[in-house]
Amino acid sequence: MHILVTGSARGIGKAIAEKFLAEGHRVSGFDINPGTIKDKNYAHYIVDVRKKSMYPKLDPVDILVNNAGVQNADDIGVNLKGTIDITEEYGIHPDIKAVLMIGSACVHTGSEFPEYAASKGGMVTYSKNVALRIAPFGATCNSLDFGGVITELNAPVIDDEELWNEIMELTPLKRWMSVEEAADWAYFMTVTNRFCTGQNILIDGLEAGNAHFVWK
Repeated sequence: MHILVTGSARGIGKAIAEKFLAEGHRVSGFDINPGTIKDKNYAHYIVDVRKKSMYPKLDPVDILVNNAGVQNADDIGVNLKGTIDITEEYGIHPDIKAVLMIGSACVHTGSEFPEYAASKGGMVTYSKNVALRIAPFGATCNSLDFGGVITELNAPVIDDEELWNEIMELTPLKRWMSVEEAADWAYFMTVTNRFCTGQNILIDGLEAGNAHFVWK
């Protein structure tokens, strides 16, 4: 299958792209930064999801993973509007199998920067809209609402012992998810899953049960 992953240059997006490649699929990756994946079945495109003029012509996409996102930096433009525009361009057609949004645990608690929380909340509602529209094609659309994930973007709290200890006090599982675990969830929800749709699934080690935003 042909998979499109946005925000594929690092972190969760890179891990998701690599997971699909390892499973034998062809992957196109969009990112505002240069590509970091070397694989004969991977094609990288420098794309700002806010700018439709940068969208390349692609072969039909079987699975779309909307992962591109920012925090406290035009969150509405990138996380919400960019996701909508990318999905409308590549994800709404009769051959689509699945559309996946990478949401956030904050949609369940509101515990984040204001525009970030609003942007991710909008993504959840939009995913339900997409689910209704692509269901006649036999396709699914869901949101995976991750809590803490070990990525370079989260270094400000991961590398601060005091803040990290505070976060661990709030997280019953006493750890954060790896990007590989996030990628496994993305693969499961788009390839293995064929019936769950229109849902936002919270995966956060129960941190939302102790909602409190910790940042540097």
